[in-house]
Formats: sequence, C-alpha cells, structure tokens
Amino acid sequence: MTTERADAVDEDTTGGEPLVDGAARTSAEPARVSAGSTKDDTPKGAAPKDGTTKDAAKVADEDAPGSGDTAKDAGSEKADKNTAPGKDGDTGKDSDPGKNGDGAKDGDGAKDGDGAKPDRWEAFAPAPDPVPGRLRRVLRPIGRFLVHEWTLAALASLALAVALTWPTLRYPLYTLPQDYWDPSLQAWQMAWSGHILLTDPAQLWQSNAFFPEPWSFAFSDTLLGYAPAGMIGTGPEAAVLRYNIMFVLAHALATFGAYALARQLGAGRAGAAVAGAGFAYAPWLLAQAGHLHIVSNGGIPLALAMLARGHGWSLRHGYRPERRHAGWAYAGWVVAAWQLSLGFGIGLPFAYALAGVTLVAAVTWFVRRRSTPRPFGVRLLVADVVGALLFAGVGALLAIPYFKVAELHPNATRTLDDLGVFSPPFSGFFTAPAESRVWGSLHEGARSVLPWHPEMTLLPGFVLYALAAGGLFFSVWRLRHRLLLLAGVVVTMVLAMGTRFFGGTFTYGLLFEYLPGWNGLRTPGRMMLWTTLLLGLLAAGAVSAFALRVRDWAAERVPPWPGPWLRLAVVLPFLLVIAEGLNNTPHPVVPTQPAAMRSVDGPMLVLPSSQNLDQPVMLWSTSRFQDMVNGGSGFTPARQTEIRQAAESFPDQASVTYLRNLGIRNVVVVRNQTAGTPWATTIDAPVDALGITREEIEGAVVFRLS
Repeated sequence: MTTERADAVDEDTTGGEPLVDGAARTSAEPARVSAGSTKDDTPKGAAPKDGTTKDAAKVADEDAPGSGDTAKDAGSEKADKNTAPGKDGDTGKDSDPGKNGDGAKDGDGAKDGDGAKPDRWEAFAPAPDPVPGRLRRVLRPIGRFLVHEWTLAALASLALAVALTWPTLRYPLYTLPQDYWDPSLQAWQMAWSGHILLTDPAQLWQSNAFFPEPWSFAFSDTLLGYAPAGMIGTGPEAAVLRYNIMFVLAHALATFGAYALARQLGAGRAGAAVAGAGFAYAPWLLAQAGHLHIVSNGGIPLALAMLARGHGWSLRHGYRPERRHAGWAYAGWVVAAWQLSLGFGIGLPFAYALAGVTLVAAVTWFVRRRSTPRPFGVRLLVADVVGALLFAGVGALLAIPYFKVAELHPNATRTLDDLGVFSPPFSGFFTAPAESRVWGSLHEGARSVLPWHPEMTLLPGFVLYALAAGGLFFSVWRLRHRLLLLAGVVVTMVLAMGTRFFGGTFTYGLLFEYLPGWNGLRTPGRMMLWTTLLLGLLAAGAVSAFALRVRDWAAERVPPWPGPWLRLAVVLPFLLVIAEGLNNTPHPVVPTQPAAMRSVDGPMLVLPSSQNLDQPVMLWSTSRFQDMVNGGSGFTPARQTEIRQAAESFPDQASVTYLRNLGIRNVVVVRNQTAGTPWATTIDAPVDALGITREEIEGAVVFRLS
C-alpha cells in the first residue's frame, strides 16, 4: 500500500485539467445573444429564438474577408434595416452618442472604426492577460530558475558545506584542514597541473619535485581534474586559498550528487536530503579531511544519477523509455571521466562499479530482448558507446604513467602484508575519529586499540545506521530493491575490512590478485564510501515513506495543513544526520615560505628533508617551480633516500661532490628547522676549502655549489 501511494505521488502533476462544458459555454453565449438581438421581434431581455443562430452565421459570413460583394443578400438588407437609426425602439431616433443620450446606454446603434457593431456583453468578458514588458520577459525565466528545485538544492548544498567545514574559510590564505602535510602536497598538485598545462603540457608528468626522477607527478593521486583551478593565481598563498575553496566545493558536490541520485531513483525531497548529508558528512570522512582526493567523491553519485536519468530508469518505477534522453547520458559519462581524473584511490573502484552496471544491463537486455527489442534506442546506444570509450580512454591515458612508475620503482608495489597494516577490524565500523565533535572524545578508548586509527575509524553515523535499518521494513523501495541494497552494504563492508575478514582470501585478496590496478590500493577502509552511499539510499527510502505518511495525516486535518510537530518530524532525521557530521578538525597555520625559495634557482635541495617536511617545501616551490630533490608521496624513491643519507654530512667534500654529480646547484638550509639535526652545528662551518659559497637570506642559508 505504501509503494502504490508513493508511486501515485511521484507522478507528474503539472498537466492541467480540461475545461468543463459550462466554462466553455460561458464565453460562447454572449456572442449568440448579441447576434440574435438584431431581429425586430425579439423583446428586450427575452431569450433568442432558434432562427437567430442562422442570422448570426450570415452576419459572420458577411464580415469575413472577401465577402463584401454579398451586401445585396436579403438577410444583409434585413439586418441593415433593423439597425437603422430610429427603427428600433431600443435604439432611439438617433444612434449618434452626441445627439441622443440613449445611444450611450447600449451599443446596438453605434459603430466602431471598421463599421462593425461592438458587443454589448463585452464588459462582462474576463480581462485580457496583460502583455509583459521586456524587463519582465527577461526576469521571468531567471525567477523560475532561481526557485527551481535543483537551483535550491545546489545553493543549500553550498551553504551547508561552508557551515559544516568551518573554519576552513575563516583564514583561507594561511591555514589548511587537519594538518599541513598531505594538504600541502595536494595544493602543490593543483598548482603544478595548472602551471604546466599553461606553459608546457608535454611535461605534465615530469614535475619539478623528486629531481632527478622521471614521471614524478604520478607518485600519488594527481587531482588532475582540478587543473583549471590551478591556472588561477601563483605562489603558496594562492595555492592554499585554492585548496580551501576546492575542499568546501568538494563537500557541496558530494551532498548535491547524492541528493540528485536519490531523487532520480525515486526518493522524496526529505529522503534525498538525508542521503546527501549522510554521504558527504559521515563521521568517518572527518578523518579524511587531509585527503582531498578522497573527499572529492561527489562525481560518483552525480554521474550515476545522470546516467540513470539518461536511460529513463529509477529504482521505484523501473525502466520508462519515454523518459530517455541521450544528452543526460553524455553528461553522466563526462562527469564519470572527470571523477576518474581526480585519482585512482576512489576512481578505480568506481570504474569497476560502472563496468559491473554495464554488464548487468547488457545481460538484462539479452534476457528480455524479445519483449523489449530496442530498450535504449539508437541515440542512447551511440551515447553509451561514445561515453564508455571516453571514460576508458581517460582511464588508459592516466594509467600509463602509473605503470611506468611501477616499472621504475619496484618498492612502490603493494603486498597483502602491506594491506594488513591498514585493514580495520569490525569494531572500526562503530568507532568515530577524533575529529568528530559528537563522538570523538567518547570513542577515545576504542580508537586506542586500533593499530592505525586514521584509516580504521569507519563510523558512517549511528543515525544513518538506524534509518537504514528502518528502511528495510518501511520504505518507498520495493522489497527486492531493499534486499539488494542490504547485500551491497554487506559486501562493501566485507571488502572494507581487507585482510581482517578471514585473511581476505576470498574477498579483498581476490580483487588484489586478479583485478588490474587493484594492487595499488593500500587502504581497504576507503571502500566505506560505497557502504555510506548504499546506507543513505536505504535511509532515503524510509524517510520518503514517512514523509508520504505525514502528508496523508496532514490532509485529514482541518484546515489540511501540517502542524509544527509534523513538520519537525520530517526534518528531524536530516538534522540528526547533520549533527553527527559536526567536526572538530584542527586548522594549523602553514609554515611561511622562506624568501630564498623565491630567488634561488634549481636544481636544488632543501634541508632538512623528510617525508613530512618535504610536503610544505613542495608548496613553497609554487612561486617558481624550480627543480628540487624534495618531495613527499605514498612511497619514497630509492635515489631520494640515498640523497638524504649523503646530505646528512653536508657541508663536506663527499656530500658536495655527490650532489654536484647529480646536477644539484644550490642547497638551502632552513634555520628554524635544524634543531636536533646534524645541520644545527655544521650550518656555520667554514666552506672556503670546498669550492662553494654561502649566503644568508632571511632565515635560510643558501649554499651555491657551482
């Protein structure tokens, strides 16, 4: 019963009802009465006789274009006599309003400029629609656009992102969310891709970091899809501002994308809002605040929503061929390709998910080919072929540099033992990260027993769990769809456990061993992204069904309007999901760029050097993008390790010779970072015998080797 009611509500209701017969007759009667009033024997106020219809037809026929030659017709002459001044008692002796006041009372004897008689019933006709002016014609479509559901959803998603990521935009030029290590790296990635695509696109993968290693831009996920943003502004402050803006926009896109997917599948607005907020602000994602390539996941649900819309398919109504639209299919494939360009960390599972959906659709068509011989249509089939080729082409082009890196750096290859370090136990699904304002302090004890809690605190939200559980019994989705969503939740949670689920032999281990590219994913817990999306859809079904029930209750009220408690009951699930997404994320100040980074040429080495220290150095290099040994990524190249070891004794003859042979021209030592390092005492040692020079530049010492 719930499903039938939901289906009825979901159908389009914008079509107008036809006018009733009485309404149609209202506009026709005055003309008939006016035509009949020309007969002399019709009393004033009496109903016209049956013959008046014929007389009116004759008059209308004479007034038509080309009928002027029929003035000698008897019916016409009779009409002329009946309307002559002084012949009709109703008219008076003279029909001129200036000569006879009676002529102003009714218009039988008066004529308009064309010689036709005005209609005495015209005053009772409805007023004509006003003709809008040019300004109103321009503003009307703008107003409709501003109040459209998708416009309001986009604006609400953006406002929610600003509020729930606060204080990201409080000091956007100087702070970064969570820490300044990985965010500095990713701020550099956006800056590098924008810079090199404007100057020398052929050198995209040969970045200025990790000198002299080739293909260094492929040492980690690249965020290449954000390259257009990287073309705006230069220097570290612009890079930090750019990162913070994209961080907020990524949350807005995730909310909007999940909302659009739930709506396309058939959820109501309240349910879709829960799905969008739950997907974007799940507590476990707060631990990923320093990983923009993980937070940037909104293209996944948005692409799925566009593809479903293009194919005329929804979860509640199934396949409706009359709603197919090839344009939406093209848009969906383009968004999917863009999402893949942000990185393979979440893009690779998305690619395999799309391949699985395509396979299921092909098998379904093959089984039902007799009942549905052309389920897609030629245009939609072409859109799918072109879109799939575009998606596959983008994936192949992006994969080439990563295969090169794997070939040149065998130590970058992951093993099942590596996965064990990041595989969460089952308790991780009920543990929140420290960045959660609601659960962070309460779950401190649970986090302490996790080996690597940043990747093992995977709580999607207790409210989302509860709503999804309710959606199994009370929902707008059909029972088989609920069971399929539940199966997806279980499968993705098992995969998220990595090697913790019976060693991963028949789960994640199979994917790791046999699916191309899967062995590059070292953090199984990020599969929780799909678990969260499926839980959100289950919750959306429950909330949508509840909203329909509230609508029925409201219709029984007098007047039929929902009271404040009913309204609150519909909004409450959304508010609770939002409350669990409140963050306590730190926003540290980014280390200030040394002045030497704006003047010293490369190739160069900045000391001290380590995985974490080198990531801010990469950000500092965005002023000039000079070549440098420094760089931080998911692995450390063997040559970079050798250079760091050789530089520990710098400045001495052996280290100077080694660095010169590599082509390094300058070494910059940052004074405020040398405490506890070998350079704390050797930075001021004499260098005259080494054939190099030393220069102090605002807190940094520059050694010129050539």
